[in-house]
Amino acid sequence: MNLQSLHATASSFAKTAPMPVLFVGHGSPMNAIEDNPFTRKLRQVGEDLRRNRPPSAILVVSAHWLTRGTFATLNERPETIHDFGGFPQELFDMQYPAPGAPALVRDLIAQVPDVHGTNDWGLDHGTWTVLHHLFPAADVPVFQLSIDATKPLEWHFDFAGQLRFLRERGVLIVGSGNVVHNLRQSVPRLMAGDATPYDWAVEFDEWFKTHLLSGNYRALTDYTKAGSSGPLAVPSLDHYLPTLYTVGLAGKNEPVQQLFEEVSYGGLGMRTFMVG
Repeated sequence: MNLQSLHATASSFAKTAPMPVLFVGHGSPMNAIEDNPFTRKLRQVGEDLRRNRPPSAILVVSAHWLTRGTFATLNERPETIHDFGGFPQELFDMQYPAPGAPALVRDLIAQVPDVHGTNDWGLDHGTWTVLHHLFPAADVPVFQLSIDATKPLEWHFDFAGQLRFLRERGVLIVGSGNVVHNLRQSVPRLMAGDATPYDWAVEFDEWFKTHLLSGNYRALTDYTKAGSSGPLAVPSLDHYLPTLYTVGLAGKNEPVQQLFEEVSYGGLGMRTFMVG
């Protein structure tokens, strides 16, 4: 089914002006319970969205749900998944009891053949730790879309374009990962409490920002073009791939707003931005 057919057959969605698209550098799960410049910015963004562009539903593409094939959650009440260890009990006690959006997901599945439904996932920490600040009332329906780990980077960028019609149906689409994410290289500085970034981490973050602001989104599908900083900043694809969904959903000449910019503790980037 081509994009023209997708738009023509999406009759079950009330058409609206395109919703913006977010990418959130979610960082540590501890951000869910901490008050810091990053979480305060998320709360501000959420307030602005609720006031000016309240979504009918939220779709999150999280770094923490990798699969063979692409799946969307059909749950009426998605479980809050605590997919981490070694953190305070307060974090494990947290719940994000948002409703699901099964009717919306069934329509999505009907229109995008590569998407399959499942009840075997809920809301992982790449989703609920972010939405806890953006939409603290947990009153907006939420569903997740998995990342097919068997596909090349350009495939994800192009596939995201098939989801663009959701923006015109009031759906806020959020990519959740990190532009720079090298935990192995960051652990020594985390243990020492040293927030100083590595030069290569700053270099790669700036490379990404340059292409983002120029609208050269497809260039971001080949992070190795950044030189030696690329493989260091992206030692595995899980946290980088959600960026490609956000930029793949962007239209030409849409404004890009940098919401939060930080690289710290060696190789952890918290870049967060909005398109549209």
